Amino acid sequence: MASRRGPDQQPPGPQRRIMRTQTAGNIGEAMLDSEVVPSSLVEIAPILRVANEVEARNPRVAYLCRFYAFEKAHRLDPTSSGRGVRQFKTALLQRLERENETTLVGKQKSDAREMQNFYRLYYEQYIKKLQSAADKADRAQLTKAYQTAAVLFEVLKAVNLSESVEVSDEILEAHTEVAEKTQIYVPYNILPLDPDSANQAIMKYPEIQASVSALRNIRGLPWPKNHEKKVNEDILDWLQAMFGFQRDNVANQREHLILLLANVHIRQLPKPDQQPKLDDRALTEVMKKLFKNYTKWCKFLGRKRSLWLPTIQQEVQQRKLLYMGLYLLIWGEAANLRFMPECLCYIYHHMAFELYGMLAGNVSPMTGEFIKPAYGGEDEAFLRKVVTPIYETIAKEARRSKGGKYKHSDWRNYDDLNEYFWSVDCFKLGWPMRADADFFSQPPEKLQVDKSEDRKPITGDRWTGKINFVEIRSFWHIFRSFDRMWSFFILCLQAMIIIAWNGNGDLSSISEGDTFKKVLSIFITAAILKLAQAVLDIMLSWKARRMMSYHVKLRYILKAISAAVWVIVMPVTYAYSWKNPPGFAQTIRSWFGNGSSSPSLFILAVFIYLSPNILNVLLFLFPIVRRYLERSNYKIVTLMMWWSQPRLYVGRGMHESSVSLFKYTMFWVLLIVAKLAFSFYIEIKPLVVPTKEIMEVPIHTFKWHEFFPRAKNNIGVVVALWAPIILVYFMDTQIWYAIFSTIFGGIYGAFRRLGEIRTLEMLRSRFQSLPGAFNDRLIPKTEDKPKKKGLKATLSRKFDEIPSNKGKEAARFAQLWNKIITSFREEDLISNRERNLLLVPYWADPDLDLIQWPPFLLASKIPIAVDMAKDCNRKDRELKKKLDADNYMKCAVRECYASCKSIINNLVQGDREKVVINDIFTKVDEHIEKDDLIKELNMSDLPSLYEQFVELIECLSRNNKDEKDRVVIILLNMLEVMTRDIMEDPLPSSLLDSNHGGSYGKHEGMTPLDQQYQYFGALNFPVQPETEAWKEKIRRLSLLLTVKESAMDVPSNLEARRRISFFSNSLFMDMPAAPKVRNMLSYSVLTPYYTEAVLFSINALELENEDGVSILFYLQKIFPDEWTNFLERVNSSEEELRGTGELQEELRLWASYRGQTLTKTVRGMMYYRKALELQAFLDMAKDKDLMKGYKDVESNIEEDSKNERSLWAQCQAIADMKFTYVVSCQQYGIHKRSGDARAKDILRLMTTYPSLRVAYIDEVEVTSNDKSKKTIQKVYYSVLVKAASPKSIDSSNPVQNLDEVIYKIKLPGPAILGEGKPENQNHAIIFTRGEGLQTIDMNQDNYMEEAFKMRNLLEEFLKTHGVRPPTILGLREHIFTGSVSSLAWFMSNQETSFVTIGQRLLANPLKVRFHYGHPDVFDRLFHLTRGGVSKASKIINLSEDIFAGFNSTLREGNVTHHEYIQVGKGRDVGLNQISMFEAKIANGNGEQTISRDIYRLGHRFDFFRMLSCYFTTTGFYFSTLITVLIVYIFLYGRLYLVLSGLEEGLSNHPAIRDNKPLQVALASQSFVQIGLLMALPMMMEIGLERGFRNALIDFILMQLQLAPVFFTFSLGTRTHYYGRTLLHGGAEYRSTGRGFVVFHAKFADNYRLYSRSHFVKGIELMILLLVYHIFGHSYRGVVAYVFITISIWFMVGTWLFAPFLFNPSGFEWQKILDDWTDWNKWISNRGGIGVLPEKSWESWWDKEHDHLRYSGMRGRITEIVLSVRFFIYQYGLVYHLNITKNTQNFLVYGASWVVILLILFVMKAVSVGRRRFSANFQLVFRMIKGLIFITFIAILITLIAVPGMTFRDIIVCILAFMPTGWGMLLIAQACKPVVVRAGLWSSVKTLARGYEIVMGLLLFIPVAFLAWFPFVSEFQTRMLFNQAFSRGLQISRILGGQRKDRADHTSRNKE
Repeated sequence: MASRRGPDQQPPGPQRRIMRTQTAGNIGEAMLDSEVVPSSLVEIAPILRVANEVEARNPRVAYLCRFYAFEKAHRLDPTSSGRGVRQFKTALLQRLERENETTLVGKQKSDAREMQNFYRLYYEQYIKKLQSAADKADRAQLTKAYQTAAVLFEVLKAVNLSESVEVSDEILEAHTEVAEKTQIYVPYNILPLDPDSANQAIMKYPEIQASVSALRNIRGLPWPKNHEKKVNEDILDWLQAMFGFQRDNVANQREHLILLLANVHIRQLPKPDQQPKLDDRALTEVMKKLFKNYTKWCKFLGRKRSLWLPTIQQEVQQRKLLYMGLYLLIWGEAANLRFMPECLCYIYHHMAFELYGMLAGNVSPMTGEFIKPAYGGEDEAFLRKVVTPIYETIAKEARRSKGGKYKHSDWRNYDDLNEYFWSVDCFKLGWPMRADADFFSQPPEKLQVDKSEDRKPITGDRWTGKINFVEIRSFWHIFRSFDRMWSFFILCLQAMIIIAWNGNGDLSSISEGDTFKKVLSIFITAAILKLAQAVLDIMLSWKARRMMSYHVKLRYILKAISAAVWVIVMPVTYAYSWKNPPGFAQTIRSWFGNGSSSPSLFILAVFIYLSPNILNVLLFLFPIVRRYLERSNYKIVTLMMWWSQPRLYVGRGMHESSVSLFKYTMFWVLLIVAKLAFSFYIEIKPLVVPTKEIMEVPIHTFKWHEFFPRAKNNIGVVVALWAPIILVYFMDTQIWYAIFSTIFGGIYGAFRRLGEIRTLEMLRSRFQSLPGAFNDRLIPKTEDKPKKKGLKATLSRKFDEIPSNKGKEAARFAQLWNKIITSFREEDLISNRERNLLLVPYWADPDLDLIQWPPFLLASKIPIAVDMAKDCNRKDRELKKKLDADNYMKCAVRECYASCKSIINNLVQGDREKVVINDIFTKVDEHIEKDDLIKELNMSDLPSLYEQFVELIECLSRNNKDEKDRVVIILLNMLEVMTRDIMEDPLPSSLLDSNHGGSYGKHEGMTPLDQQYQYFGALNFPVQPETEAWKEKIRRLSLLLTVKESAMDVPSNLEARRRISFFSNSLFMDMPAAPKVRNMLSYSVLTPYYTEAVLFSINALELENEDGVSILFYLQKIFPDEWTNFLERVNSSEEELRGTGELQEELRLWASYRGQTLTKTVRGMMYYRKALELQAFLDMAKDKDLMKGYKDVESNIEEDSKNERSLWAQCQAIADMKFTYVVSCQQYGIHKRSGDARAKDILRLMTTYPSLRVAYIDEVEVTSNDKSKKTIQKVYYSVLVKAASPKSIDSSNPVQNLDEVIYKIKLPGPAILGEGKPENQNHAIIFTRGEGLQTIDMNQDNYMEEAFKMRNLLEEFLKTHGVRPPTILGLREHIFTGSVSSLAWFMSNQETSFVTIGQRLLANPLKVRFHYGHPDVFDRLFHLTRGGVSKASKIINLSEDIFAGFNSTLREGNVTHHEYIQVGKGRDVGLNQISMFEAKIANGNGEQTISRDIYRLGHRFDFFRMLSCYFTTTGFYFSTLITVLIVYIFLYGRLYLVLSGLEEGLSNHPAIRDNKPLQVALASQSFVQIGLLMALPMMMEIGLERGFRNALIDFILMQLQLAPVFFTFSLGTRTHYYGRTLLHGGAEYRSTGRGFVVFHAKFADNYRLYSRSHFVKGIELMILLLVYHIFGHSYRGVVAYVFITISIWFMVGTWLFAPFLFNPSGFEWQKILDDWTDWNKWISNRGGIGVLPEKSWESWWDKEHDHLRYSGMRGRITEIVLSVRFFIYQYGLVYHLNITKNTQNFLVYGASWVVILLILFVMKAVSVGRRRFSANFQLVFRMIKGLIFITFIAILITLIAVPGMTFRDIIVCILAFMPTGWGMLLIAQACKPVVVRAGLWSSVKTLARGYEIVMGLLLFIPVAFLAWFPFVSEFQTRMLFNQAFSRGLQISRILGGQRKDRADHTSRNKE
């Protein structure tokens, strides 16, 4: 067609690729990229797209389009008030001025005629040509063509109007058609539902047709009067017309519902009928899932469901579809309301009732008309009138939270607003909803009106307040949520102390009467604890009282009263149970009168007290009864359950099956017995006797002013001794949990067959059963074989071996195996050679009746076999024995012989030769059959035959016709060797007749050349046809013959080995059978993305840091083999890579695939689709296609994609139906408009993977019509886009990559109200499809081989695990960042043990696995009706993912864990990143502790499951906190003993000198501190999966690389952030950045990050240890001192210096100098508004204590009380000075305060003086400063001279006064408002700066000192990075140095 076009009349097409890298700020050409358009002018973007498209064909038309765009822009925003509009218009105008001149040159026609001609031409040559289109690509082109034509007509009309020209009728007709088609041909997502697309492959599936036709059944629906009929209207169109849903929402949910029904329908009918009719069972199943929560909600509130079905059977299906469609449309448009599932139930309840009313034709009693929806059906009515009011309430509450910093109790979060609908009171809201309802009310202070306005009565006191629960920052939540556990441990402790204290202290003494009676006093404690719990409940729920029902209030009050009664009854009855009462009982009896004792009364009281517990135990033993009672809505049952727990919508019926219950109960019983035995015999009992002795020692001399000199029993000493022990008692259950979880997890893992194949050796040994395993696991079974069960089946797993290569099984194995190997090659994990060695033949060879193993198993077998045969001396038995021993050698020999036979038969064409060859082969075959081959044939000459054959194969692989003569000679040589040497036949009979000429002695004449018979003259050489199968055969044979060395190390890459081993191993594990792709569950993957790296740019890769290390260099050193493989793949050297754009692109991709980029994640997730396409091919291919192989189909994609009936098109269609991948790029719209490179990279991803979908939140500025309001307002949309078809009809046109909008759904306002990530997921979840939803983070990866198992995994949803099917399927993760540095390795090991052994145990037997991180697969329908896949309330749901698990469990879900499939995950790799991640997790756990979810789980689980929940969630963090607290308590206890003189008084006492229990306690603390808690499960998992020797080696290596330092440091991070969050809040999302840490962190950066969490605490502990060392030294043996304090010194060292130890180049002298300069600059910079914390110490200091601003009174008081500890030093130490040692008068302490105040006064005076006098009276000021200095020196000399002050005294004074100043600072910060009002804040700041400088120096000096020694830096680099990088780094530094020297030298020469 191109040849017929005239020069002027070329149809349009984009001539140049649109550049999208420019920012909107670049004025000029670049700005006119059609995508970089201000949001308020978004309507002109399509016109600019068309202008770019037609520019190459007709520049004048392009100019006219742009001119029209300019005019339209002016109409849209006449005042240019939108952001960036003025610049845009100016740039466009400038361009138009230039283009007008250039396009007018040679212009012959008027613009109107030009436009008309062009339009006509476009219509003729584009649209008409495409109208017969069938395939998907052409359909996309046609859609695009219609859109372009519509824009062209719009421009044409405007041009004609301006020139007053009529539009011709022909064009008008064409436009009418275009306008109609533009409405129909819209971009679609998966299903093209327009009438012309019925022939597309996906639309031909009966299940799709059935769903579509069911939806289009609109018989009997009452349409509105003014409704315009459209083609193919359906049920959803009717719902839109009646209720006012958005058009795109309807389109989105239409496709959603069709796919959902189709996928369920096909599972009900495995063999679909040709007559498509939707199966009722499918409808019922989807409806049941969709409305399960709604039905439960109706029952809970005692309302009838609005799901009435008609009596006429034909209408039932339509009605069901209407109900389902209505729910999905409400959900699809609900925006942030999706986090409130019961709010959606409320909306649906009323709208479904209206729907029923309309269908039943009900008449309104008020108006007498038919019932209509309350909110009408006009456009966007549902959004405006239903969603927006509720959304605005959420938004107001979110604003009141001040970004989550405000107290949680002062604003309602998503949970509060949702739980409003858990009570019948919600119906007071009404329908239509009342605007003045309580729900919408705000608190009074927020409703204050401006003073200028008239005062209106404020009605805000009706604010509902918190609902059901109040999140209050308090440590008491830990007790309140898990009160049963704490009560149990406290009572056990009391009982053990009583037993140890009384009698002989053995457990047997409990049987003695008095001891037993004393033990019974635990019930008094129990009653007191119950009262504490009841009082706590009332106090912490106070702010929720407004919405609390009468029953709940009554229960709280009665609980408190009954607990108070028991607190009185228990002690009284106990006192009267004694004949000779001990002290406590005697006191009580003296109060109540000394009546006679009555033991039975106490026993009766105990029995009554315990009766509810006895009932609970009975219910615990019968979980099925408990489940029934909790779920029941009967009033009588509710009344029975009322006392045990308040009636709540969630948390009912969570109990597991009896088997699960037995398993986790046994686990915990064993653990608790071990823990209590250890505590009793090792910690408590040994401490009792020393305690008794200490209590009897009288001490009267003290070393300080003792306030309580008459205190009895040395109570202070007893407290100091027992406090650490008791804390360890409460903490060490965590240690026991680590031990037991390691043992049980290991056993479970072994039974799950983990690590059976962990090396290549093991893989080789089991490779023969691998094809069978592939076919058994990954291929759907045709007939069901009975599955083996029992222990034998678990312990041994055998698969049928596949005998021959001809079978379909072998073909399927080959396709799957080769796909995996090719993916390894594409990922550069293996080289070309390794790939060839690993592949098996794609094409089954008909001549070979055996299975062809991959050559890596057969490598070197043939050369060895030839040598063995040569040396066998005709002893065939020995050779046979050797061959039988090596099966692979046998296979190789058989294959080589068969291939040789086949090749020679194919080559040789001549009849004579064929006879000879057949004769030879027949003889050999006979010998093989008779088993006398070795005896009969001479094998010593086999090597020469082998050499000839190798030469022949080389010729065949080249297949060059010039080598034909050579081939003939080779064949003759082979024949000769075979006949004469091997067969030892001097002249075979068959050869007598066949010599050249054959004229032996017949006549002497010469025969002409052409009559000569040439032996092997007729040869099929070069081989024709040379098919792929033939090439592959030759290539394989060549490998078998020529690879001499063994391929034992193939693949050599460690990652490839790990993956191939894990995958092979997983096939022997338990997994569900694979269904056919068509019958599998459909699923989606959703990835939230914000602004992380998409694809590394060349600049970013080559940018060197200050050490001369670039990311590319770093990656080359860390992945050297992969870099080599990459260069081999792109067939280029490193220098050539920069040559072409294509190679640069490949380089960017290579690097990005090794980082944590979006590109890597998308590639990984798209493996799912590739896997599905291949699996669909294997399912659907006929035998002929199967034998040809998948590669054949892939190679014909171009032709096949045109044919919708082709196998390829069908595979694509099936993959579309089953899998969707949505990336939620929240900022994509903003990035696109600003020309950000990330938008371009995301578009590139969409183009690479056409089925990828991107969802984003679009902010569009709209000019308001209302003049009184501000002119511009923002409108928000949820948008789904895909890549527009890049194919152009005119192939001469270059490709233009653009996206196209599929759906654009308006939102009620900004989508992000709570936490960013869950809100981002929530806006995009409406675009996902299917029954499963995998949530994948942006730092994850996937593998081809794992993608094959996805359909097996999804089958788990159909199985029951325990009493219910799973709602979340947990997957294991592989941490792929472990090789980056030693820290990354520790982190990866720690994480790996958690995601394997940890979660394995949580899921089974403990049944408390929740949802951690994001590879888990959610039951999509379950979660979309229950609040989504995460929670989003600001701050409280900081760890949004785990709350999804909590929510799922509380709503009767079931979370499982499966280890036969894995997903890759990246982790943070530098210490600062890791610390920020740890801080985020600790913050999140602090928020969890105070959350309603943890409280409900703690109360609704049974006792043992509650223990599992505690120790695996917040308990781990609380135990960590206690670990650090133990150190503090121990040291402060010792400080008290030393400073008071009590330690000296008791110095000879064993409890002080050699306290064994204390040593055990501190050993337990050290066990946690140095990370052994983490190491145990880690070692077990490595042992299981890689062997215990490897585990031991890894453990030793980790110790050498200072893992304990890392773990001790992490302990500090977790403790600080968890504790601070619980006290004051201040939790926030910390983005860790997922880059490579190849940079040096500055000293100031480290100081800012760790100052409060580690440095301050480290220095405090160091001062404590120093004081202990100075004053306690003379009383102790050195060994005990070292033993007790060594781990604390280790902690101090770690907390102070780990950040510098793990900092790259942390000890390099030049860096140290730079750091010092930077630190000085930072510390001295003034703060202020807008000054960043990184720039100034003042700004940082203010931000660091920001959390105190929002902390409540309780938090501030706690902070002040904790700060008081710093005054103890001063109080104790001033009495230990040399000058005060003879007096203990209190005045000494008073005098010390005078000194402090004097020092502070002098400092203040100097500071004021500096401000006031330094300018005008500088000399005087200097003299005053000198005078102060001289006075200070004089006082010091006097003190030394007169009272005898020593140097030690000076040190002691510093140790005494420094902590006091710090304590004063802390108190001042807590009381900031008071201090500011007093005018002292600047002084506080000055004092604080002084302290920071001192701390900085303390840290800096040792680091600088070590930096003097070069070996320190050397050691650090070795320790931090793996060796390859260390070497590379050194070289790079040397080179860098040389470069610098050379540059300096050159510059000097120039000078």
